[in-house]
Amino acid sequence: MFEGDVRVVHHLAPPLLAKTNEKGELLKKPYGPWMRWAFALLTRLKWLRGTALDPFGRTEERKTERALISEYRVCIEGLLVDLSSKRLPLAVEIARVPEGIRGFGHVKVRHLAAARVKRSSLLSQWRGVVEQKQAA
Repeated sequence: MFEGDVRVVHHLAPPLLAKTNEKGELLKKPYGPWMRWAFALLTRLKWLRGTALDPFGRTEERKTERALISEYRVCIEGLLVDLSSKRLPLAVEIARVPEGIRGFGHVKVRHLAAARVKRSSLLSQWRGVVEQKQAA
């Protein structure tokens, strides 16, 4: 329970409306309670997601998200080819890398960069294990 004059404020950075800082990152701006009406409208338009009429589907962030799904599938399929009980823990660690990609906008970009570095390192370990097996 809150006492006094309480006002709901949503801090958002809509890609089409938000200003950017010197790094090119979108800056959040406060929006009042009227924004709940916009959220309700967006909820009703949920069926547009993934279609040609999706208003947010053409943003770079959404294109990257769709590409990540394909990258993940290719990576997992590659792991399955040489999977064994000895390599299972490393395979699981590689498969869990996307769990670290969180947030929106520049926050997600930063987490994605870190996840790609981690995945690359783990895949190098994986290839080393596969090459050792083939040499033996």
